[in-house]
Amino acid sequence: MKNPVVDQDLCTACETCVSLCPDVFEMQGDKAFAAHPEKCGDCDCQEAMDTCPVEAIKWE
Repeated sequence: MKNPVVDQDLCTACETCVSLCPDVFEMQGDKAFAAHPEKCGDCDCQEAMDTCPVEAIKWE
């Protein structure tokens, strides 16, 4: 199963992913990260990926 991963070099801390999938994404300092990727089925991770303005979220 693939998990969402946030590229820390690209993340601009817009928090869009956190707003769309708060069960999966969290802020750590000034960057977002997938704190609970196993919960991705509970929200729309693909929408978070598609909405990210810098395309920092990918499946791995």
